[in-house]
Amino acid sequence: MSGPVMNKFNDIAKNLMAAGLLLLVAACNPAPGGGASADAEPPLAGAKIGGPFTLTNQDGGKTSDAQFKGQYRIIYFGYSYCPDVCPVDLANIMLGLKQAEKEDPSLAKKIQPIFISVDPGRDTPAVLKQYVAAFHPRLIGLTGSSEEIADVAKKYLIIYDIRNDEGASEYLVDHSRQAYLFGPEGEPLALLPFDGTPRQVADEIARWVR
Repeated sequence: MSGPVMNKFNDIAKNLMAAGLLLLVAACNPAPGGGASADAEPPLAGAKIGGPFTLTNQDGGKTSDAQFKGQYRIIYFGYSYCPDVCPVDLANIMLGLKQAEKEDPSLAKKIQPIFISVDPGRDTPAVLKQYVAAFHPRLIGLTGSSEEIADVAKKYLIIYDIRNDEGASEYLVDHSRQAYLFGPEGEPLALLPFDGTPRQVADEIARWVR
């Protein structure tokens, strides 16, 4: 990884610590009885994460964050050509969501899962349509221009580096890994334990979704 990019990753790590994103151990321990107490404060409460966006969905249309007003949102950034971590992370997150929905069917209407690509050059709507369908029937895949993706990644504290200096068709993309849970007004609530078990993901969803 190049020096400037490494510096960006170091900077983002400092921002994540300041936002409280490293409280993973506390966040992954559900309160007795499943949910958090009514006065419990989410670990990311008040963090400056997120913001408005309009991107292209897997059907080729436009999707705006405003369309999810009133819904909780699970947002994960990655890319469909990722050879390892992205499919494993997404599988854990979406299996956890399915488990939470099975235990509380009302969650299907309350939560919208979203996958945002950091590889807009290859992740066309058609590619994303096939990709997201493999993980959850309601998972929305979003892509856009390089400028649009850079803008939304900055708002959501995601750093990525497309390692393709020669214009090859096959390349890797380094990117930070966060699985965010946002509230009905787009406010950051918590991180989901994407590297844990689906049970842990389901417990964390039940902890914060009212």
